[in-house]
Amino acid sequence: MYPPQQSAYDRAITVFSPDGRLFQVEYAREAVRTGSTSMGIICRDGVGLIAHKRIASSLIVGDSHEKIFQIDKHVAAASSGLVADARKLVDFARVECQKHHLTYDEFAPVEMLSKKIGDHLQFYTQFGGVRPYGVSLLVAGVSDGAPRLFETDPSGALFEYKVTAIGAGKKVVEELMEKEYKDNLPEQDAIKLAVKALKKSLGPEDKLSPALLDVMFISKSTAIAKSYTHEELAALL
Repeated sequence: MYPPQQSAYDRAITVFSPDGRLFQVEYAREAVRTGSTSMGIICRDGVGLIAHKRIASSLIVGDSHEKIFQIDKHVAAASSGLVADARKLVDFARVECQKHHLTYDEFAPVEMLSKKIGDHLQFYTQFGGVRPYGVSLLVAGVSDGAPRLFETDPSGALFEYKVTAIGAGKKVVEELMEKEYKDNLPEQDAIKLAVKALKKSLGPEDKLSPALLDVMFISKSTAIAKSYTHEELAALL
């Protein structure tokens, strides 16, 4: 049973508790915290996204479980939380990119796209009859030759990072990165450091193999997102 004070305020998204909290948004954050870990890292050559896929059965085709999505030529997103919610957000982001491209004949800036995603998330915290998205996205890309990395929150809040993680291993990854991350790491060193942090964050029942790892890198020089192949992932591990 919920505590008496909380149970009266967690039924509707539009009702604040006396201490100013929206419990439905906090429950959505809990869905993110229990998801498998995804992380992003900015380095000298661009920005990378690394994600662990938690696959419950050996009968599942690993490639069918997406954790990293390409949104446009120059931008991608990694998710943690409810995968179905992530797909809807990614579809929204892809449409926004195409609208911007048709209107202004240029690729959508990563910061502007991230703010639009944040605004869309925030919209679903204001009205009865809807629920917040139970997912966070790491939006990574290159704008004007500079790599950018943003983290969205189910509340619609938006933060920019050099390196960050979402999901169950967030705390472990960030503790390691605070000690070992350096600016201007080359691509291979940055991805290796990220994989090391991801390995450390896994529980005893989890493992890391090429089939359970997604890596995508957006190069600063070409502004093109590229997924690592199974062979490249095996070499990393």
